[in-house]
Amino acid sequence: MRLTRQTNYAIRILMYCAANEGRLSRIPEIAAAYTVSELFLFKILQPLVEHGLVETVRGRNGGVRLGKPAADINLFDVVRVTEENFAMAECFENDATECPLVDSCALNSALREALNAFFGVLERYSIADLVKARPNVRALLGIDLLDRPALAS
Repeated sequence: MRLTRQTNYAIRILMYCAANEGRLSRIPEIAAAYTVSELFLFKILQPLVEHGLVETVRGRNGGVRLGKPAADINLFDVVRVTEENFAMAECFENDATECPLVDSCALNSALREALNAFFGVLERYSIADLVKARPNVRALLGIDLLDRPALAS
């Protein structure tokens, strides 16, 4: 199974917000940290906001923050919101009727079991787990530099 780029960056947005806890995260900051376009991140934010994983604050000093604690957002929550299709093989798709074994295929059963195991592992890991796994994540994302007061010229 290969996750889409959208899912990859959705997880990264959530990790950034978790690492930046207590402060609103701005899309330009997140885009700069991951060297990706702001437009792309705005597109990814929509399903995250719709499902309560992220909250937006509008206005001059606005930004985004987690919609619930990072420990309460598991990777499966994100994948379920951002991935459109979990068909691992053609026979998983709704209109698959070409194979005479479609209703009693051992391959179909094995792939479903594998997919469920994949989802089970994703459910065990939270956004908080990912951020805690790298104690220097704030420095790696440049968040520590944002917290420093600007030097007087």
